[in-house]
Amino acid sequence: MTGQDTSQKRSSLLRKNIITSFLIKGWSAIVVFLMVPVTLHCLGDYKNGVWLTISSLLLWIDNMDIGLGNGLRNKLAAHIAHGETARARSLVSSTFAMLTCIMLPAMVVLLAIILMSDTYGFLNVSQLEVGDLDTVLMVTVIFVCSTFIFKLTGNFYMGLQLPAVSNLLIALGQTLALIGTYAVYLSGSHSLMHIALVNTAAPLIVYVLAYPITFHSRYPQMRPSLRLVNLSEAKEVMSMGIKFFIMQISSVVLFMSANILISKLFSPAMVTPYTITYRYFSLMLVVFTVICMPYWNATTDAYERGDMQWIRSANQKLNLMTVLIFIGMCVMVAVSGLVYSVWIGDEVSIDIRMSIAMAAYIFILIYSMRYSYFINGIGKLWLQQLFTVSAAIIFIPLAYTVAHWSHDVIWFVAVMCLVNIPGLVVNRIQFGKLINGQATGAWNR
Repeated sequence: MTGQDTSQKRSSLLRKNIITSFLIKGWSAIVVFLMVPVTLHCLGDYKNGVWLTISSLLLWIDNMDIGLGNGLRNKLAAHIAHGETARARSLVSSTFAMLTCIMLPAMVVLLAIILMSDTYGFLNVSQLEVGDLDTVLMVTVIFVCSTFIFKLTGNFYMGLQLPAVSNLLIALGQTLALIGTYAVYLSGSHSLMHIALVNTAAPLIVYVLAYPITFHSRYPQMRPSLRLVNLSEAKEVMSMGIKFFIMQISSVVLFMSANILISKLFSPAMVTPYTITYRYFSLMLVVFTVICMPYWNATTDAYERGDMQWIRSANQKLNLMTVLIFIGMCVMVAVSGLVYSVWIGDEVSIDIRMSIAMAAYIFILIYSMRYSYFINGIGKLWLQQLFTVSAAIIFIPLAYTVAHWSHDVIWFVAVMCLVNIPGLVVNRIQFGKLINGQATGAWNR
C-alpha cells in the first residue's frame, strides 16, 4: 500500500469514527442530561451533592492504572502500524495482567482506609443527613475496582483507531445506569445506596459482556493469555504509561477534585450548581473530544509512517473547529438561564457569573486539548508532565486561599482557569515546533 493510500485510509477511518462517535455521544449527552434531574429528585440537593462528591472520589480510582490504558493504546497503534500482530497480542496480555495485579491489592487498601478513617469529617457530610456513608463508599469501591480491569477493552479499541466502539461501551453503561436510576425514582426510594449501586454496577455489566465479544468473537488473534505475558512488553508499556499516569493524577488534582474541595471549603449543597453548569458547558467539551479523540491514534499512525503532511492538514481542520466551538459557547452563555429553567426547574439557583466562569474554563481546556491530543499521539510528553504537575501543585493551596478570601465558589472556578493557561501556551508552542521539525531539547522529549 502506498503512502497516499495509507493516508486516505487513515482519513476515511477517522471520518467514520467521528460521525459514529457524534451519534453515540449525542445519545450519551441526552442520557447525562436526563440523569441530572432524576437523581436530584431522588436524593434532594444535599444528598445529590454528596453523591457527586463520591463520584469524584471514584475518578481517582479510575486513574490508578499508572497510565497503562493510554500506554497500551499508543504502543498498540504503533505495533499495528508496523504489522507486529504477535507483539500486539503480547502487549494486550501483559497490560491486562499488570492491571489485575495493581487493582486487587489497591481495592483491599481502599476498603481498609474507609473502615479506619472519619469519612464524614473528610467530606464535610452530616451523619444525620446520610447515615450509611461508609457502606456506600465500600460498595462503590468494590464495583469500580472490578470495572477497572475490564474497561481496558475500551483502550484496546482506541489502539485499533476505533474510538467509536469505546464510546459505545461508555454510552451503554450510562444508559443502563439511567434505566436503573429511573427505576429507583419510580419506586419512591430516596436511598443514596440505591443510586450508588445502579451507577457503579451498570458499567461493570457492560464491560463484562463486551470482553468475550471482543476477544473471542471479533479479535481472537488479540485474545489475552497468561502464557503471553512478557516482562519486556510490560516494561515498554509501563515506560510510556507512567508519563500518562503523571498527567492523569495531576489532572485529577486539578479537575476531578473540584467537587471534593467545594464540599469541604463551602458545602455539599454548593457542589450541585457547580456540577450542573459543568455538565451544561461540557457538552462542547464532549463535541470537541469526539472530534479530537480519533486524531490521537491516527497521529501515532501518521507519525510512525513519517506522514507529517497529514498531521498539518488535520491541524488546519481543527483551527476552524475551535473557532466554531468558541462561538457556540458564547451562545450557550446567552441562553443558559432559559436552559436551566427548562432542565432543572427552580430547584437550584445558578448565578450567571458561574456560567461565564465555567464557559471560560471549558474553553481553556478545549483549546489546550486541541494541541495535546496531537502531542500525545506523537509521544512527546515531558513538557506536558512538567506544566500539569506544576499546575496541580499550585492549585490546591491557591484554591484554599481564594476560598477563604472570597467565600465565593465563582472565584474557585477562576483559579481553575488561571492554573491551566500556562500549559495551554506551552502546548501550542511545542506542537508548532514538532510539526515544523524545529523541536529540540525539552520541546522534543
